[in-house]
Amino acid sequence: MAYAGFGLVCALRETPLFGSSGILGPSTAGWAVTVVGTLAALTCVAVLRYGLRPALRALLWTVCGLAGCAAFSLLMDVIMLMFGQGVESWAAAANHALAAAGALLLAATARSGRPAPVAAPAPSAAPRPVQLAAWAGTVSFLPYAAMKQVWAFGGTFAGTSGAEMHAISERNGASGIWLTLESWGVDGTMLLAALGVFLLWGLVRPWGQVFPRWTLFLRGRRVPRWLPLAPALIGAATLAPYGVLGLGYTTLATMDVLTMRSGDFHSPDDALVVSWIGMAAFAVYGCALVMAARSYWLRTRHLPRHSDAA
Repeated sequence: MAYAGFGLVCALRETPLFGSSGILGPSTAGWAVTVVGTLAALTCVAVLRYGLRPALRALLWTVCGLAGCAAFSLLMDVIMLMFGQGVESWAAAANHALAAAGALLLAATARSGRPAPVAAPAPSAAPRPVQLAAWAGTVSFLPYAAMKQVWAFGGTFAGTSGAEMHAISERNGASGIWLTLESWGVDGTMLLAALGVFLLWGLVRPWGQVFPRWTLFLRGRRVPRWLPLAPALIGAATLAPYGVLGLGYTTLATMDVLTMRSGDFHSPDDALVVSWIGMAAFAVYGCALVMAARSYWLRTRHLPRHSDAA
């Protein structure tokens, strides 16, 4: 109901809810959010009235998927706020956050009514194919990391020097924290990539399910499932589609089917080189994160009581 009300206010005030992407007009976007919120609320009322019937469960998952789509790019908002940089649009950021919260609540509702759980299974590693995917996701960031560090150290890549990239960051409104890191030879996205790789391996290895010794009072205790899964799901929902679609666009641009804009670079060819490196990293890592998050979800599920009795 809150999400529907938020969409209604934005529709009446013609407030853009999807940033500058131009996917939907301001009023149309607000009415779309209102419809999704209203449908979710009515479905939940029906669940309270008639119980979680198969048709209602399917409808819950459908609305959950729509809310997940509306939450796209929440990760970008979080990253910008982490580095002290304002978001592109506070209304759009609020839409992403509300949609993500709604998607989680709808998913929890759709999964309710199952047998009561008992103790979680012992920590375990992901199957070999998932670990190979994790290796692929890690290696895919190496060219990206090399490119970013060349610029951070003041070198030149794709016809653009480190000084030019620093000036571009200033022109695009980068925060003082971001610019300070660059002046120290550290690229902010490199730190995020390192955290992303750490998260990826925590999802596929047993140590990601138990707090390590250096956590003092928490050492040896089970890691709450939501702690790694929340950032993993947000990252997967953003990076996987962004990288795959971007890789498709880059491929079409390479084949001269579409035109690649030069953007902040000196020529379309330079932009194309950077796009191949960036989109390949996001696509491979994003897909690996999807596989790792699914494996972690399945491996850490609490066993139902009837299985324990058996």
